[in-house]
Amino acid sequence: MKIWTMPALLLLAACGGGDERSDAEDTAAPAIPADAPNAEVDADLPTAKQEASTNPASDSIAGAGAAIPAAIRGRWALNAADCAAKKGADLTAVTIDTANLRFYESHGELTHVRESGANRLVADYRFSGEGQEWDRRIELTLADGGKMLVRRDMGEGAAAGAMRYTRCAG
Repeated sequence: MKIWTMPALLLLAACGGGDERSDAEDTAAPAIPADAPNAEVDADLPTAKQEASTNPASDSIAGAGAAIPAAIRGRWALNAADCAAKKGADLTAVTIDTANLRFYESHGELTHVRESGANRLVADYRFSGEGQEWDRRIELTLADGGKMLVRRDMGEGAAAGAMRYTRCAG
């Protein structure tokens, strides 16, 4: 028992500590909320509004490119059998509306459109589900005359390869 006492005290002393900061440290940098976007990282990325005003091609897109194209919206499933499954049993289905991707246990809200066309969208989403939150860039492209949706996730933690969804009826 005595063998563990000294290392435990050293660990507590190293990890602990009171509020011994100087006044200079307290005023050195303004407090930034943890959920505030990192201005240094995102400063070079234009917002959807800026892209719409500087990119004439985006002016032809409904809502100045701030919505998921109508042709992509609807209900899709990786496994066609999930199209007929009841809500809650449709494990591979995704429902897409103007600004949301709704999966079985997660929800992604559109935050920034990068590229958009009638049958293709590259955009950033803020996801939440199962007690977690994360950001993901996703490319959605229609194939096979609009019967198939090809999804490609990008960035850290993204799924490898493309996922192919079948359009659900109705």
